[in-house]
Amino acid sequence: MVDRRLFNSPVTPPRVLLREDDQSEIIDWIENALGDLKTPQISFEYSTIQVADKDEDDTIRSEVCGVLSNNISLILDITWSGMSNIEALSKKLNVPYLRLDLSLNPFLVLLDEYLDFRNSTDVVLIFEDKTYLDQLLFSWIDTKRMRLVVSEKLDSTVAKKLKKIRPIPNSFALVADTPNMIQLFRKASDEGLVSLPERWNLVFTDFEHKNFDRTLIYGKPINLLTLDEKVCCSLITTTSSFTCPRTFNLQKKFLEGILEEIQQVFLKLKNEGYQVSDSVECEEGFFNQDLSRKFDKLIHDVLKNSDRFFEDRGMIRVKIRGNVEVGTKMSSEVVASFNDDDGIRIAAGKTVKSVRPYYRIGITHALPWSYKEADDDGNYFWTGYCVDFAYKLAHDMQFDFEFVEPIEGTFGEKVNGKWNGVVGDLYRGETDMAITALIMTADREEVIDFIPPYYEQTGISIVMRKPDRKTSLFKFMTVLKLEVWLSIVGALIVTGFMLWFVDKYSPYSARNNKKAYPYPCREFTLKESFWFALTSFTPQGGGEAPKSLSGRTLVAAYWLFVVLMLATFTANLAAFLTVERMQTPVQSLEQLSRQSRINYTVVKESDTHKYFINMKHAEDTLYRMWKELTLNSSTDDSQYRVWDYPIREQYGHILIAINDSNPVSNASEGFRLVNEHMDGDFAFIHDSSEIKYEISRNCNLTEVGEVFAEKPYAVAVQQGSHIQDDLSRAILNLQTNRFFEVLQAKYWNHSMKGDCPNADDNEGITLESLGGVFIATLFGLVLAMLTLVGEVIYYRNKRKKSEEVKSLQIKPSPNNTNKETFNNNIKLIHPETITIGKEFKPLNYNILDSDLIKPPKMLYPRSRNRVHQSNLKNIIGE
Repeated sequence: MVDRRLFNSPVTPPRVLLREDDQSEIIDWIENALGDLKTPQISFEYSTIQVADKDEDDTIRSEVCGVLSNNISLILDITWSGMSNIEALSKKLNVPYLRLDLSLNPFLVLLDEYLDFRNSTDVVLIFEDKTYLDQLLFSWIDTKRMRLVVSEKLDSTVAKKLKKIRPIPNSFALVADTPNMIQLFRKASDEGLVSLPERWNLVFTDFEHKNFDRTLIYGKPINLLTLDEKVCCSLITTTSSFTCPRTFNLQKKFLEGILEEIQQVFLKLKNEGYQVSDSVECEEGFFNQDLSRKFDKLIHDVLKNSDRFFEDRGMIRVKIRGNVEVGTKMSSEVVASFNDDDGIRIAAGKTVKSVRPYYRIGITHALPWSYKEADDDGNYFWTGYCVDFAYKLAHDMQFDFEFVEPIEGTFGEKVNGKWNGVVGDLYRGETDMAITALIMTADREEVIDFIPPYYEQTGISIVMRKPDRKTSLFKFMTVLKLEVWLSIVGALIVTGFMLWFVDKYSPYSARNNKKAYPYPCREFTLKESFWFALTSFTPQGGGEAPKSLSGRTLVAAYWLFVVLMLATFTANLAAFLTVERMQTPVQSLEQLSRQSRINYTVVKESDTHKYFINMKHAEDTLYRMWKELTLNSSTDDSQYRVWDYPIREQYGHILIAINDSNPVSNASEGFRLVNEHMDGDFAFIHDSSEIKYEISRNCNLTEVGEVFAEKPYAVAVQQGSHIQDDLSRAILNLQTNRFFEVLQAKYWNHSMKGDCPNADDNEGITLESLGGVFIATLFGLVLAMLTLVGEVIYYRNKRKKSEEVKSLQIKPSPNNTNKETFNNNIKLIHPETITIGKEFKPLNYNILDSDLIKPPKMLYPRSRNRVHQSNLKNIIGE
């Protein structure tokens, strides 16, 4: 850092003291400028005081006082930071004091104003030359930036460090001339730094920015900050060309211009009769007060009316006019301009978006909270409850973010004294917050802070498979064993035969006692008997019962059998179909621990597994303390005399059963094992929210019992994070607006449950269970139609034969007797081929002589052939 003091001292010979090489060039500028400004009326001579970092204020003051003892007219301060103590001394002694800004401040002011306009709170500055660092630090010592990161170069090592900055800066800026800017930007792009192009600003320190290859920023919203050429033209004394020359140096031209204005001010003072120089003693003498006031007024008038100079925070610098370009897909366009009088002004029809905070959010896989899915192009993206939650927070709090998955571990656990997973990344500052299924625990709160919970209904639950229903169309047939069905068929057959037998041989039956029953009665032939026995199983009943007492006794006994059998079948059918809809055999963790038929497991080394391990240790500790208490001789054991140990030891048994079943490596494997046990004899103990989500997607699974070991999920931030209060307010607003209920409905209620078969206890009997009834009925309908077809065919054939007989004409043969003629005709109407029913009814007996053959009125089947033959014998003889 170099500090200079330039003094007008025509009496004192020149003296130059240099502290650093980086300001030697400025001394040359001053010498050249003062050489060009020599006039007969007034000329400048100067003396230089070097100020080093190790110099104390008293040392510097003594050196300045030594110079003031000579003829002095002005203290000109060109240090980067400004000497506040010397400024205070000059005001005390009424010595004119000016501070000139010969640094990069004009370019940095343009950048600073633009970043403020975009609400950027921090910035990373990368320079082309390390000599710019001092100028920057003293220029931006009072800047509004909360955080300032400066790099004097850009290489692979620096790029890696910049990538690790947390939180990610709001803005990045490259400060260089045009040739170096191209190299810096290409290096930044190659190192992968330009991942957020809208945050990058290229500040050009020359007026050759038109030569910058803008194709490098096409398609990227990168900001280009440049000074207008009017600044260059205002500092150039010649007006022959409006194009800024390639060799133009802004600071040098500014210094020449301001020295010229100072010379003109002193010339006015001299012409007005002021003594422009005098000697001053720091302890006794004072400079001409009127001269100092007049000098300040004239300088103020010059700055007020100048389009080249501007007074900023007590120092004089170049008056700035600048433009801001933003890259688009095919070009770059000016979106804003800046000048010291009006500040940032947005171009017509353009918009400049504010720089939003950018946070890295820790996340890990946990269904349905946060998990990855693939799009149509095969690219994976995060989705889930917490992902939607993060996007909502980003929208409400106006910040951008990226999800960061931990390299080692998942949620985070302490291994060898170090945290891994999401908690570890947050603790080390790799992430700014964690939004995932992260449980609030005391040990985690020692290294990170938690926001009030956003989900308080989670815990541990049990999932099992619903017993698989073995559906069958003839399931109703399985209600009774095969031997029962055969016994029923046998009883039906025996009853049919016995009914026929009783009706035939009982003297009191309608068949054998026609005088008692002169009206038509049902005749129980074998066919009718079997039909009666079969139809007695139907609500319609068997029809007319036998008339004899023995027959009615038989029927009554048979009806009792039918009623009992139907009642038994109905009751067993209802019970049989209800069994498959029964609930799971266990209804709680306690019941699960007491049985041995159903195996169960957990995810190895998960929070659930650790819960059972910790509970088992707690049981062991309590048992040891109980023994020590009851066996202690100094304790009154009568107070603890109980039959049973007062604490139920179930977690030790559960942990043994879990270890015997071998804990699974992940939740997917656990759900797969449950789904594969179709008899419902395997259970998986896991996080209740993930179980509910899996049940919503798999109709075969069901949750058993109540949720236990409830714990909340919360957003985590770094300890003392400045975003903690904002996050708390945002989450409270979301709870008020019932946003979390909407998410819960999305990921748990809107699922496949609507497509699952209804397995409720109020569900009716399914078609699969009684489909055989419909098939049997359909078979009966088809059989009836086939029987109808057979009857129609049989009737048509019989009618055809009848018509053939009717068409015959009986003509007596001259060579035969009447007996032979009648026998030949009789063969045409053989009774066995033309008679149906109970009576002998020739179809065309009118072809015979009615006096010779008269058909009997009522003939039973077994006697009609005999009666018919006897009639024929009486008529035609032997």
